[in-house]
Formats: sequence, C-alpha cells, structure tokens
Amino acid sequence: MAELEAVNNQIREQQKSVIEEERLKVLLQMAGATAHELNQPLMILMGNVQLMEMDGNIPAHLAGRVSKIIEAANRISDTVKKIQTLRHDQPKTYAGGKTILNLDQHVSILAIEDKDDDFAKVRQILRDHHQLALTRVKSIREAFDRLDKDRFDLIFLDYLLPDGTGLEFLEAINNKGMEIPVVVITGQGDELIASRIIQAGAYDYLPKSKVSGKALLRIISNALEKAGLKREMRMAQEKLAEMSVRDELTGMFNRRYFREALEREVSGAQRYGHGLALCMIDLDHFKRVNDTHGHLCGDQVLRKFGKLLNDSIRKYDVGCRYGGEEFAVILPDTSLDKASALCERFRERVKEHEFTYEKLTLHITTSVGVAARPTGGIITGRQLLDLADKALYQAKSQGRNQVVAI
Repeated sequence: MAELEAVNNQIREQQKSVIEEERLKVLLQMAGATAHELNQPLMILMGNVQLMEMDGNIPAHLAGRVSKIIEAANRISDTVKKIQTLRHDQPKTYAGGKTILNLDQHVSILAIEDKDDDFAKVRQILRDHHQLALTRVKSIREAFDRLDKDRFDLIFLDYLLPDGTGLEFLEAINNKGMEIPVVVITGQGDELIASRIIQAGAYDYLPKSKVSGKALLRIISNALEKAGLKREMRMAQEKLAEMSVRDELTGMFNRRYFREALEREVSGAQRYGHGLALCMIDLDHFKRVNDTHGHLCGDQVLRKFGKLLNDSIRKYDVGCRYGGEEFAVILPDTSLDKASALCERFRERVKEHEFTYEKLTLHITTSVGVAARPTGGIITGRQLLDLADKALYQAKSQGRNQVVAI
C-alpha cells in the first residue's frame, strides 16, 4: 500500500504545476469561450500599446502603468499558450486531493460486481457526474462478453467473483493484450493481496469500506492519468524504435535495417533452399537536380522516387534507402530472371513518371544492378551486395537508364 500511495503522490505532484492553467481552462469552458477567443483581444491590446510606444505618445506619468499593462498581458499570453497545449481528454487533480473531470470528457466505466448493495453504493455516489457512464456485469465471463462488444475507458473490479478472482481477470486481459486501466474495489484482501493486484497490472486498489465520492473521483482521475502516461510512453517507444530503422525523408527502411534484413534473408534462403535476389538502384545524374534546382527539389524527387519504389515491389520484399540517391530491394524467394523483369518494369515506370516540384516538371532515369543467390550455392550477404554493386556499376558505365543482372 505504501508503494501504491507513493505512485499516487508522484502523480499529484506532477499535476500541481498545471493547476492555474487548468482552472482558467475550466472557467473558459463554462463561459463558452476558448483560448483563441481570449487571444484575439489580447493581440489587439498589445498591438495598440506597441504603436503608442513607437509613436512616443505615452505621457511620462503613465509610462509606469503602461509597463504594468504589458507585463500582465504577457502573463495572459503565456497562460493562453499553455492552455492551447493542454490535452482535453485527461482529468487533473487540485491541491488537497480535489479532482475534476474535464467538462468535455466522457468516461465509460465497466463495473464487475456481483453484489447488488455494493454496486448500488458506487452508482449512488456517481449519480450526479453525468459524464461518467457506468455499466455493470456480475462475472468475469459476462465482462469479456461485454468487452468484445463495447469500448470502456476504465474497469472497476471486485476481487472475489462467482467464476474467478481479480488476479485471474487481470491475467486474462493481459494475455488478450487489452490496455484498459483496472481499479480493484473489494471487501476482500489485505496489503499482500493489494500488492499482488498492483504487480499484476491493476492501476489502483480501494477497500469497499473506504469508498466515498472523493475517493472514487480521485481513483478515476489517477487511473485515467496513469493510463494516458503509459499510452504516451508506449507510443514514444514505438516511434523511437521505428525512427531507428526508417529513413526520415522517404519513410523507407534505412541502411542499418537493410544490413540486418539481408543477413536474415540470406540465412533463411540457404536454410530452406529458396531463391534470393538483391537489387541496387541509383538515380541517374541526380547531382544535377540538386545543383540546378536546389536540395529541396532534390528531396521531393527522392521522396516520390521512394514512393514509386514501394508501390512497385511486393509486400514481403524489403525496400530500403541505402544512402543518398541509392536504394536497395531485397527480393525473397525470387530468381535472377524474375528480379530482372521486376526491375525493368520499375525502370520504365520511373522513365515515364513526371516528378513535380512547385512549377517544375522533371524526368528522371534510373540504373539498376541485380544479383541473386546461386541455386544450391553458399553466399554471404556481403558477397551478394558486392555482386549487386558490380552490376549497378556496369549499368551506369554502359550508359545508365538500364538494368544489368549478373
């Protein structure tokens, strides 16, 4: 319980820094105003004060008052900016533990409770909070039937149920990959059970003897806040992971991922005796585009070239930006002839495509080198890459705008 309280205290401390902005946002919502509407007259006020300063029309005895007006206007402007960056779908906690739920937020709660009196108590406490929609089921089986049909933001869970325990329910939703915050509200258990509940993934634990309006609103607020933080952290981690293997300009896989994928595909091809082809692709005379029209134009060409390439290969092929204007495609289970035919079609498509940038229309050609794993032969990823590079060099030295396979 001490660990649980420490987590809740940490969240409350984090929330104190936005109390002033949150209060103002709620007042604005109640008055039907928005941060944008507040900002408009503020800009007019500041603009006129600045004009007065530029014209030198401010009397000396009013200069101090004008300075205070400017200071106050700047503070309002800073607050408005903070309001505009606040999320509207999360609750906040005031000092002293008082909580509010944002006026524009609807929270759907599933209560898994088999005892009528206990559910009636919770429903009575929350009856005046119309943004909280409370749905009841009496067993774990009914809960999953309902979760299959409807979306819920929060779950109230009793520990002892007719068909299992709260720990069994938490294990089941974890196995199903459901990311719904769960709060255990129960008359059963002690600190040991509370600890096990939290370790199993529950967001909070509340004995039924301590259920009150203040406690329930605090738990709802904290659980949704922690769920939001967890969701944002997961999204940030996923974004970082994707950034590590994706080329920022084209969105294709990058060179780092290409090397890992090539070794993986070579190993798999040799293990199962499958074909494997590799294509190295280069934009012809691309330096002229940058030198003549600028790097922004060059970036647009690379972006559209990458999209053309992605649209031309199969879903299980691996397309990468190898570096600069050079691209690579790994073609699993593909012979040299089939890879050459695919690259020839792509070369023609690029030749016919009109690359546009602002009012410019450009025509680009591409050279392609193709290599394949020899049937029944042993070859490393490095060797396959060297062969494809050699083929690309031949394509360029023989006049460009062609496919060479070796």
